[in-house]
Amino acid sequence: MSLETNLSDVRQRIRQACVRSGRDPQDVQLIAVTKTMPPEVIQAAYDLGVRRFGENRAQEFREKIGRLPGDIEWHFIGHLQSNKIKYVAGKVALIQSVDSVELAQALSDFAVKKNITQAILLEVKTSPEATKYGVPPEQAEAVFMQIRELPNIFLKGLMTIAPFTDNEVSVRKSFRQLRELRDALASRVSDREVAVLSMGMSHDFEIAIEEGSTMVRIGTSIFGTRRR
Repeated sequence: MSLETNLSDVRQRIRQACVRSGRDPQDVQLIAVTKTMPPEVIQAAYDLGVRRFGENRAQEFREKIGRLPGDIEWHFIGHLQSNKIKYVAGKVALIQSVDSVELAQALSDFAVKKNITQAILLEVKTSPEATKYGVPPEQAEAVFMQIRELPNIFLKGLMTIAPFTDNEVSVRKSFRQLRELRDALASRVSDREVAVLSMGMSHDFEIAIEEGSTMVRIGTSIFGTRRR
């Protein structure tokens, strides 16, 4: 299937999931995940109207950004090491994968030094899988409150990755846990600090939307299998 067909199909599935949930499709943003995809493929998606793209690797993002249109809204969604902050901070609209106070502090220090403000999400580990990153749910509220005090950092919400399984109950539980954490935080902070719930990927984004996601990160369903 063509990129255009895939993109149309994903957008339709987002709309249908919103209808099932009694939600407005405009409330769910699509982030096209372009890990390992060459600039010409990203350009093709851009030409089809996509403006928000997500990258997983700082070095790969660094190599691509200068070869693509300047009005792209980039999101960094992969694990970020402190020594790679300089490649990402100030160059992306949103760093979705802040998974510790230490990383947030390093981002804050860099942002202060460069006189920029960086928007971020707190990544929460709602899956038992050892390969997943994120703050444990029982610590997330306290960590969120700590990070929001850091200068030149703006928290916009939460992100999670559900377990990779066909067990819908397990996946739904993961997303619901993040939504409930957001609801708990909403009574303590401003609405704009918890506006984003980034959850849902190619294999589970419809469940995520049903559970309240405002941002889905989709790669394979749009671009096909990752290239090496």
